[in-house]
Amino acid sequence: MANVPGSMSSSALPQTSGQTSGGHHGASGLMLGALGVVFGDIGTSPLYALKETFAGHHPIAIDRLHILGVLSLVFWTITLIVSIKYVAILMRIDNRGEGGSLALRAVLERTVGDRPVARTIALLGLFAAALFYGDCMITPAISVLSAVEGLNIAAPQLHVFIIPITVAILIGLFMLQRHGTGAIGALFGPIMLLWFIVLGAAGIGGIVKQPGVLAALSPHYAIAFVAHDGLTAFLAFGSIFLAVTGAEALYTDMGHFGRVPIRLGWYLIVLPGLVLNYFGQGALLLSDPAYIDNPFFRLVPTWLAGAMVVFAAFATVIASQAVISGAFSVTQQAVHLGYLPRLRTIYTSDEERGQIYLPAVNWMLLVCVVALVIGFGSSSDLAAAYGIAVTGSMMLDGILITMVAVLVWKWSVRKALLIFGLFLIIDFMFLAANATKIPYGGWFPLLVALTIIVLLTTWKAGRALLIKIEVASEVTLGELRPTLSNVTKVPGTAIFLTSKSDGLPAALLHNLKHNKVLHERNILLTVEIDDGPTIAEGNRVEAEDMGDGFRRIVLRFGYRDVMDIPRALAHATEAELGFFYLPMEVSYFISRETLIAAPGPDMSLWRKRLFLWMWRTAVSAMEFFRLPTNRVVELGSQSKI
Repeated sequence: MANVPGSMSSSALPQTSGQTSGGHHGASGLMLGALGVVFGDIGTSPLYALKETFAGHHPIAIDRLHILGVLSLVFWTITLIVSIKYVAILMRIDNRGEGGSLALRAVLERTVGDRPVARTIALLGLFAAALFYGDCMITPAISVLSAVEGLNIAAPQLHVFIIPITVAILIGLFMLQRHGTGAIGALFGPIMLLWFIVLGAAGIGGIVKQPGVLAALSPHYAIAFVAHDGLTAFLAFGSIFLAVTGAEALYTDMGHFGRVPIRLGWYLIVLPGLVLNYFGQGALLLSDPAYIDNPFFRLVPTWLAGAMVVFAAFATVIASQAVISGAFSVTQQAVHLGYLPRLRTIYTSDEERGQIYLPAVNWMLLVCVVALVIGFGSSSDLAAAYGIAVTGSMMLDGILITMVAVLVWKWSVRKALLIFGLFLIIDFMFLAANATKIPYGGWFPLLVALTIIVLLTTWKAGRALLIKIEVASEVTLGELRPTLSNVTKVPGTAIFLTSKSDGLPAALLHNLKHNKVLHERNILLTVEIDDGPTIAEGNRVEAEDMGDGFRRIVLRFGYRDVMDIPRALAHATEAELGFFYLPMEVSYFISRETLIAAPGPDMSLWRKRLFLWMWRTAVSAMEFFRLPTNRVVELGSQSKI
C-alpha cells in the first residue's frame, strides 16, 4: 500500500502555483491536527459501509465469493479514488495554497479569462458547492445515528432510545457552534489518532482468525465478483462508494494543513487503519454471516461494545464538526464571491480568521439534520440518501482536473483523457450506481442542490440587474463639478461605500440633495473580492485622486479574509490612502435601499420576488464590513427592479 503513490513521480504532473510541499518541519504536528479535521468523515465510514453493502436496499449473498469480491472492490476504490486521484494528483493543484472545487475553478478562470468556456467552469463550480450542502446535512445524521445504533449490540434494551439520543447529541453539537472550535480543536487530533489505532487493532483481531481474507487484496476477486454478478455488482457500487465518502475533504482542507501533513496522515495512519478494519469485518463475516446486523461493533469483544459506542459517538461528532465548519466556510466564500447576500458572521477566534460561525446556516442545518434522522429512522435508510451528492462532487472534480490539464497545462485532449479518463469512468460508474438510490432517498441531496443553485443564481442575476439599473441612472463626478463651488464644505472625511467603479453612490447624492454639504475629503470606497483566499496587507489598497476633494479607493480582500474596512484602512499608510486615517474623524455613509418587484423582460417575476426576500434577509453593510455604529450615517432610497 505504501508504494501506491510512488507510481506517480513528483515530476509526472505539473503544479499550478508556486506552492510546494515544503519541508517536513512541523509536519508531524500538522498531521495530528489534520487527523482531527480532515479525516473524520472517511474515518467513520467503517461504521456503516460494509453493513450497507451486504444488507442495504440491494442485499447480496454473504459467502466467500461475494465477501472477497466486495473487500477487493473497497480496497481498490480507496486506492484509486483517494490514494491516487485525490492525494497523489489533485493535491498538486492549488489556488495560492487552497484546495477544493473553488480552487480548481479559480485556477481555470484565471487562465480562460472571458472566453465562453468561463461560464461552463463557473456553473461546474456552483454545482459542486450546491452538492456539498446535501453532504453537510446527511453526514452528521448518518454518522451519529450509525454510532448510536451500536446500542443494539451493547445494550439491546435501549433500542427505543436510539433516535432520541441521536437527536440530543446533534442538538448539543449545533448549539455549541457559537462558541467556536478553538477550545476543543486541540483534542480532535489525539482522539482521531486513537480512533484509527483502535480501527486497525480491531481489524487485526478479525484477520488473525481468518487470514485468508487478505487474498482480497488481489484485484482478480473484484473482477470475478463483477463478472459473476453483473447487475448485483453494479448496484453494490452505490454502497461500496460509502467507503470513500469524505475523500474530497482531503483536498478541500489542504490550505489549512498543507500537502505533506495530509499525505503523511493518510498513508501512515488513516489508510492502514481503514483497510485493516474493513478486512477485519470481512473476516468476521466469513466466520459467521449472522454478524451482518452490525459487523463494526461485532468486531470488538462484547465487554468493550459499550465503550466503543461512546468512542464512536465522539468520532462521529468530530466528523460532523468538520462538515459543519466546511458549510460555514463555503457559505462565506459564496457571499464574498457575490452568490449570496451578506449573512451575519461571528468570528469565534481572535487569532484564527477561519473560525467563523454563521447562525442562519447553523440553524438551517440543524433543522434539516434532525428531520433526516427522524424521517429516515435508521442509518441503513439514510445510506440510500448518501452518496449521490458526494459522487456528483467527485465527478465534477474529475471534469475540472481534466480541463486544468488541457487549458492550464496545455496538454492535448487525447493525452488528458488517456490519463484522467479512467477516473472519469470510475466516477461516472459510481454516480450511475448511486442514481439507483434516488427513489429511496437519493432525491433529498438533489433537491437540496437544486434549491441552492436557484438561490445562488437568483442572487447573482438580481445583483447584476440592480447594478444595471443603477448604472443607467448614475451621475458622474464630471457632471457634478460645476455645482461644487456653491456647496458648503465641512471639516473631516466622509467615506461613501459604493459597488460602482465610475458613477457617484446614491448616499452621496442624497446627502448633497438634503443636507447641502460636502466634507473636505470625500472617499468613494469600493470593496473587491479577489479569486485567491487572502490578500497581503501591502497589496490591499488602490487609490486615485479625482480632484475637488474626491478620492476613489479600492480595498481588495481574498474570499477567506475578514471583511473589516476600518481595520484595513488603519493598516494602510498615508501614502496609500492619500490622507491620514483617524477613526474618530471619519463618517461612513451607506445607502439603505427599499426594492419593489415589477414585471419586466430581464428576470421572471417569481425570481425577482425571491431576490427581494434574500435582499431583506441580508445583514446591513455596517455589520458586514464591521463599521463602528457611532460613525455610520444611513440614507434611504426606493427602487423598482
